[in-house]
Amino acid sequence: MLGYKPKDFDVATDATPEQVRELFPNSRLIGRRFRLAHVRFKRNIVEVSTFRAPPSEKLLDHNGRIIDDNIYGTLEQDAWRRDFSINALYYDIRTNSVIDYTGGITDLENHQLRLIGDPIVRYQEDPVRMLRAVRFMCKLSFHLHPESKEAIYQLASTLQNIPPARLFEEVIKLFLNGYAVQAFNLLRNFGLFQWLFPETEAYLVQGDRFSQFFLEQALINTDNRVLEEKPVTAAFLFAVFLWVPIKKLIDQYPDSKKIGELIRRSVENVFINQSRHITLPRRVSLPMKEIWYLQSRFKYQQGMRAVRLLQHPRFRAAYDFLLLRNQAGEHPNGQDTNLCQWWDKVQSMEEKEQLNYLNPKKSRSNCSKTKKFKPKLNQPISVDG
Repeated sequence: MLGYKPKDFDVATDATPEQVRELFPNSRLIGRRFRLAHVRFKRNIVEVSTFRAPPSEKLLDHNGRIIDDNIYGTLEQDAWRRDFSINALYYDIRTNSVIDYTGGITDLENHQLRLIGDPIVRYQEDPVRMLRAVRFMCKLSFHLHPESKEAIYQLASTLQNIPPARLFEEVIKLFLNGYAVQAFNLLRNFGLFQWLFPETEAYLVQGDRFSQFFLEQALINTDNRVLEEKPVTAAFLFAVFLWVPIKKLIDQYPDSKKIGELIRRSVENVFINQSRHITLPRRVSLPMKEIWYLQSRFKYQQGMRAVRLLQHPRFRAAYDFLLLRNQAGEHPNGQDTNLCQWWDKVQSMEEKEQLNYLNPKKSRSNCSKTKKFKPKLNQPISVDG
């Protein structure tokens, strides 16, 4: 086998995925556009792909995008078929040597990211390569070759031809690996962000100060959490990116007393529009919506509503979101930082003290009634209260 890269367990071979599966019965074939085999090796998964040949014109759509990539080829054909020169280096375990057809070693030494072939054609074949260029620039601290850079400005709009489900994974790779701030700035500079989050970009272009500060602060916090090896979630990330247009819809009705219902209508409106650009799986969309819906419930500081909010599974994420809004100058529920300070104080208390503080009437009732009305910890509760 050639092309083994220990860091991301990616192997290229002259065998077809079906032949790999025959050799490794516990492997799994994946991919529609290009077939891959995932082979389990102890606790790791090794991704095995065959050598690829250049696609024929019959396998391109009217935009020049590759629609079928199952064309098997030779090692040299596979090298010239790859996207960036630094991705076209092969390690031969038989001779302990690196095979370089495209000048990838020179580009590595110069810290340069360069597309193989005509950048216009290569981006048209797969517009996601523009997002990959941004990701590698951030991850490796490489500069992009001038011709590869200029082509992005011309073809940024072709991202709209990519299936929304595929873009979800690319966004996760860009923003949850410790370089979210840099990726955000590069995406906007290249004109790519508007094709991922068009409604959010519309307010950024207008120079809205809250939108700019809110997003930048959230991304700074995300990078810090990654650096500190703390968990980060896609649900919180998308909740941040889409809150800007949701807030603008809410602000159109400043005197509304039914803030919870107003948030719901705004959420559904924005979510439907966003789904045309990036498809969010339920494991992300459901907790994301809960983070938004819980925002209107922080105004309840007494009674069982406050108790249930504190013990909600999404409380911590919703509270962090509340802090972020306040930090950006948005004062939820018409209050100032005292609301955040009050909830911060409650969280520092012991469980029994919390219940007595939030619901003093129940604490004075008899023991049996207390047990009857006391919510169980970590029990899923409807966001409606």
